[in-house]
Order: sequence, then structure tokens, then C-alpha cells
Amino acid sequence: MSSEEPRPDGRYEEQRRHLPEDSMPSGGVNAPVPVAAEATPVVDPRLIVRQEGVKGYLGEFRRRIGSGELGSLPVIVALVVIWAVFGSLNSSFLSAQNLSNLSQQIVGTGLIAVGVVFVLLLGEIDLSVGSVSGLCAAIFAVLDVTHGVNQWVALLCAVLGGAAVGLVQGFFFARVGVPAFVVTLAGNLGWNGLMLQVLGSSGTVNLSGKDIVSRLYSTIYGQQVAAYGLATAGVALFLGASLVDAGRRRRAGVPSRPVTDIALRTVLLAVVAYLAAYTLNQYKGLPLALLVFLVFIVVLEFVLRRTTYGRKVFALGGNIEGARRAGISVPWTRMTVFMICSTMAAVGGLFLAAQIQSASQTSGGGNLLMNAIAAAVIGGTSLFGGRGSTWSALLGALVIGSIQSGMNIEGLSNAIQFMITGAVLLAAVVIDSLARRTQKAAGRA
Repeated sequence: MSSEEPRPDGRYEEQRRHLPEDSMPSGGVNAPVPVAAEATPVVDPRLIVRQEGVKGYLGEFRRRIGSGELGSLPVIVALVVIWAVFGSLNSSFLSAQNLSNLSQQIVGTGLIAVGVVFVLLLGEIDLSVGSVSGLCAAIFAVLDVTHGVNQWVALLCAVLGGAAVGLVQGFFFARVGVPAFVVTLAGNLGWNGLMLQVLGSSGTVNLSGKDIVSRLYSTIYGQQVAAYGLATAGVALFLGASLVDAGRRRRAGVPSRPVTDIALRTVLLAVVAYLAAYTLNQYKGLPLALLVFLVFIVVLEFVLRRTTYGRKVFALGGNIEGARRAGISVPWTRMTVFMICSTMAAVGGLFLAAQIQSASQTSGGGNLLMNAIAAAVIGGTSLFGGRGSTWSALLGALVIGSIQSGMNIEGLSNAIQFMITGAVLLAAVVIDSLARRTQKAAGRA
């Protein structure tokens, strides 16, 4: 053996001396000992599914349902049933005018629900979003109307006010260790009191209708190209992102979606997008408020799914101790999540103020808090953390808004609306609990 060749250690030499002759590798003692037989390559089951075509996808669909991986299926089914029921009771429910108005009315609550999704992903809750939305609406109204501050400055102060609230609450939760339920419950009371203080003795500040917030809510693009252009941009963005992701995965040597799969998903999205655009154009056109809502959903969904920060949020919701041992700064992530939630509450509160053209003592009150949390949960975000999407806010807000709109058309009382909304929320939580139990039984949780 030359001096350049690596010498085996003593343990390895001793093991080779005791090998029987018939097991000694050819070439003598100095020949390398084979460690194991050549391993059989493991085939990813997703590749088998895609190679089997339609049959494989149906089998995969049944497997996912049987193992509790329901995704957005329950809420989509619920939405179809709600629309079918109310559409059969009154044809005006599915009219272009009612659906267009519905797309505007859900924006305020939906934006708040987007922030709630982030907190729920941690397995926590924020009970202050209603009061925060009212406080930030009051800040904007008082600065803009009462004190004549520049509209953009007033808007920035209101949004930053929401972020500051989230920072304070996140600090007590993440650094001091006070449970989020207690911190935000106290905030629900405290921020509501601060809102009353900001509004002053009048108790109500009416917006001019020409301010930036009112224009964001009330502006509707009447040109048909606006709605169809948004649909086209959304489909093209989805197709481009899917192709880029598939190419990246192929270069990395990991399973990726085949082109036929991407094409099918793109076609389904295009059908939904262009049908929605057609419906909006049958009334007035594309509401700017809906466009803003969709932008927030897409951007924040990208943050959750495609950034390191988003993976940290999911990691904390799935296993906080594992996330801590992986080097994730748990306090910092928790604080920023509560800041995002309160910031979205501020944005949603501004749209709600624009909807009624005022900020008053009742802003952020009523059933707003419950509707925002219910929208996130009904849309598919788990109360137990680690599973959810910003699209849940849109789906859940559509369900709640559709129930309210349909019952208003039928002339039913608020009492009936509350009971049915509560029943839908309970059903969503039950489905989530059963799905988690099924996933654990199947070894996928």
C-alpha cells in the first residue's frame, strides 16, 4: 500500500480479519468490502398517479379524502349549495347586480380575515381585530375630516396605528408570555375605549365621500376590458408560476407537475375567472375594492408559500418545539404575525368605514369579530394551527356574505342569520377536527 492511499482504521482491519474466506471480497484483504447490495430505486407515488392519467387522479382523490386531506372541498360544496338554495328561492340572488354588490360588501370583513389566517396558522387567536379596525378607521376620519391632514398621511397613520397595536400585543404574547387569548381580549376592550377617546364627544365623524378610502371602495371600472383583463392576468400569472415551479423542480431532480396537469388546472381557473368577469360586466364592471382584496390575497399567499418567513409561520403552527430547535426565532415570528393581523384589521376597518361613509362608536363592533374569525375558519384554515391559506378568507367571506345576502332578500331576521352562521361555523370546526383525526389515523398528521 502506497503512502498516498488512505489507511483503514484498526476497527476496520479487525473486522476484515474475522471475515470467513467465502465472504472475503475478491482481491484479498486489501479489497474494499461491499457495504450493502445495490438499493432498489424508490419511485415517488405522485409520479405513478400522473402516469396512470385520469384513473390515477381519481384514485389519488379518493385516497386524499379517505385520509382526511379535504382542502377547500367542503367550503366549495357549501358555497354551491348556498347559492343553489337561495337562487331557487329568489332569482334575484344570482343576478349580476346582487353578486357584484356581494363582491364589494365582503371586502372589509375579508381583509380582516386574511390577517386572522396568519394568527390561526400559529394555533393562536386574536380577539381584538374588531376593535382595531374601528380604532384605525377613527384615526383616519379624525385626521382627514376634523384636522384636515393630507389624505395619504392620514391613511398611512391609520395603517401604522394598526401595526403598532400588533407590535404591542405581540410583545406581551411572545416576550412576556401572556396567553394570546388574554392579551387580545384585553386589547378588544382597551382599543375600543381608545377609539371612543379619538372620536371625541361627537361620537361620529362622517367621511366626505371624496377621500382616498371612499374612492378605493366605491370606484368601479365600467370598461369591460378591466374585468376581462384582470381575469386574463390572473390566469397568465398562475400558468407562468406553475411552469416556472415545474421547471425548477425538474432541474432539482424532484417530482413536478406534468404539462397536462398544469393545463387542466389553468383551464379550470380560466373558466371561473372569466365567468366572474362576465358576471361583473353584466352590472357595472370591476369594483376597485375587489381588486385590492385580491391583490392582498395573492401577495400574502406568496409570502406564506414562497418565502422563508412563510415556512417559519407554518413550522411554528405545526411544531413549536421543533421550530425552536431548527433555529427559528419564535418570539420574532410571533410578533410579526400579530403585526400583520392588526395591520390587515386596520385596512379592513378603513374599507368598512368607507362602506357606511363614517367612523362611529359602533365601528368594529357587532358581529364583525365573529364574522372575521368565522370567515377564516369556514374557508378552511385550521383552528389547531399549521394548515390554511389566505384564499380561505375569500371563500369564507363569500359563504358568510352569501348567507346574509340571501336572508336579507328573503326578509329573514338577524336572529335567523346569526343562528345559521353559527351552525355553519360549528360544521366547519367539526369537519376540521374529524379531518385531523383521520389524518392521524392514516399517519399523515
